Amino acid sequence: MKKLSKFVDTRIGFFTLLVVLFWFKTLFAYFTDFNLGASNIFQYIILIFNPLATTALIYSIAFYFKRARFFYPVIMGLAIANTLLLYLNVIYYREFTDFMTIATMTGYSKVNQGLSGSSLALTNLHDVFYWLDIVVIVVLMLLRVIRFDRRAIGTRLAFAFTSMSLVLFGVNLSLAEMDRPQLLGRTFDRNYIVKYLGIDTFTGYDLVKSQHIHEMRQSATKSELDKVKEFTDKHYAKPDPQMYGIAKGRNVIIIHLESFQQFLVDKKVNDQEVTPFLNSLYHSKDTYAFDNFFHQVGQGKTSDAENMLETSTFGLPQGSLFATLGSDNTFQAAPAILNQRAGYTSAVFHGNVASFWNRNNVYKNLGYQYFFDASYYDTSGDKATGYGLKDKLLFKDSVKYLQNLQQPFYAKFITVTNHFPYDLDDEDKDPNFQTTNTGDSNVDNYFVTAHYLDQSLAEFFNYLKKTGVYDHSIIMIYGDHYGISNSENPSLASVLGKNADNWTDFDNTQLQRVPLMFVIPNSGGHGYISHTYGGEVDVLPTLLHLLGVSSKRYIQFGTDLFSKEHSQTVAFRNRDFITPRFTSINGTIYNNRTGKEAKLTKKQRQQMQRARDLVNQELSLSDSLNEKNLLRFYHPKGFKAVNPADYNYSNGLKRAQRIEKKKGNKSTSIFSQNHNRSTVNDYSTDAPEQNHSSTDSNRIKITNPDANNK
Repeated sequence: MKKLSKFVDTRIGFFTLLVVLFWFKTLFAYFTDFNLGASNIFQYIILIFNPLATTALIYSIAFYFKRARFFYPVIMGLAIANTLLLYLNVIYYREFTDFMTIATMTGYSKVNQGLSGSSLALTNLHDVFYWLDIVVIVVLMLLRVIRFDRRAIGTRLAFAFTSMSLVLFGVNLSLAEMDRPQLLGRTFDRNYIVKYLGIDTFTGYDLVKSQHIHEMRQSATKSELDKVKEFTDKHYAKPDPQMYGIAKGRNVIIIHLESFQQFLVDKKVNDQEVTPFLNSLYHSKDTYAFDNFFHQVGQGKTSDAENMLETSTFGLPQGSLFATLGSDNTFQAAPAILNQRAGYTSAVFHGNVASFWNRNNVYKNLGYQYFFDASYYDTSGDKATGYGLKDKLLFKDSVKYLQNLQQPFYAKFITVTNHFPYDLDDEDKDPNFQTTNTGDSNVDNYFVTAHYLDQSLAEFFNYLKKTGVYDHSIIMIYGDHYGISNSENPSLASVLGKNADNWTDFDNTQLQRVPLMFVIPNSGGHGYISHTYGGEVDVLPTLLHLLGVSSKRYIQFGTDLFSKEHSQTVAFRNRDFITPRFTSINGTIYNNRTGKEAKLTKKQRQQMQRARDLVNQELSLSDSLNEKNLLRFYHPKGFKAVNPADYNYSNGLKRAQRIEKKKGNKSTSIFSQNHNRSTVNDYSTDAPEQNHSSTDSNRIKITNPDANNK
């Protein structure tokens, strides 16, 4: 003890003591208050290691202060500030299951709500542990049990400590990149940065990112918006009079098919349909389907698809718009437009944690009134996969919330079971369905999970029909992005009747097709399968026009797929593009009919150059719009800017029920129209998990999905 006491009485010893104590506090927070979802030994090693480097780096600043009267106040100030940062994140996480960004710290966003009146209720008895060491050390210093070391640390030694800390951080970052490539470049959940690099690094990273965004947005001018508006006005396509308003006043039900590609539709393996129910919808006279509809996502994957669906603007060149800019961005999105123009109630149903892809913040900026995330569902035991509640249970367990929403509603269901790595418990597999035998487990399992998703949809549609909701709804079904990656496409080739040895980039591009179907019951039975070329950015203007809501006043980069003026040049995020006749990949033009490099006439070269110019222009303008937040300068007629502070996603069911009670006989909810009787029992599913007893074994697994998202 005497040796330890003497060591602590030195500046290096005191530095070491503070670093070790904060390390312990951080690990205590990791395993007690945060749910970071470490799923293997390697991730646990990184988790345990990551607080050391940044803590040592921050505290080493004190070594550059020579005099003891400066060194000790500085290092204690740093220790107190770092503890405060950690503790505020603990409090904030308890309320929002998320970490504090620079924007929240400065009070711009939800921090006032999260850390004001409710903060006392969010404290726990064990919180004493976060501050006990600080109090004890200060007391010991005042009692001179810990003595000040008057000997200064030389600049060279101080620099050595800083350098050592930077080396440790480099090791930490390298280990993190090994397990999670592009960790900082492709951020889609703040939990990941904290899990791999720690609270301090996350805060520093967010500070740099926020400063860059701030500078870019500070320099933005309204004239830059004028360029965007000029382009979208010129690009606007008038609606088809026969389709405009065909679904006016109906509920909108959006079903997001995770990782679902077009080739699954009508596909048979071993003489069995992979998706028999979807196939029946696809060919129904109530359905308007598109077989040349392409996903246009970038690194943001699912979140990019959602952004295009809701706003008709593109994702970013790097990273996810939702995760990078979504907390503070101005949107003119479907939920707000439909609420303000046609009185729609909006809700998202998703059995994953709210913070994934930063949805808990972005949905508020989009104008979503309700967000039913994993906290609303029982995801225990085998009810969930790595990415959330299984699809059959998602649809079934969402009914108790859906039935209380005022109609018309705009409701989006985000499925997850058909997500890489396509794991499905044996009890959930259809014993009568035999998948492929390609030798690639991802490809083989892909058909199994797609088949399960198809069964989930059939059960949900049965409920909609049984309750009568089906008859006055428009149901939009779309695939968000590819499921089988380019590296695995050769394994898929034989299933598609192709030769893996001859597989090319052209074949990869053709597989960017995903489904898009508008199911409109009792609309005249004129449904058909359209061969029009389009992409996800075209969905919003198409849907608005079907609902009888003009899209002309809004800034949207897509055009109505039913319009004769619709542009059939489909831009991909990497600036490749496709037209009905040709595909451009890395500057090489392919003939869509032959799949070979095209021999273009002079006129065709000019046409393709115009198409390339269009793609470059619309992507650049969309990036400018979102990166500089230019929509804050635009106020279309009849549109009130969304205030995210108006939305709170806790107690969603109680809020919906209060509205029902207040409206009384004027309530339009499914529950009210069913004579105040629940429709939960009208839902029938064969999901085996509904009869299982609950455990907490999957709680950690789904709270932070592992890095397998490709």
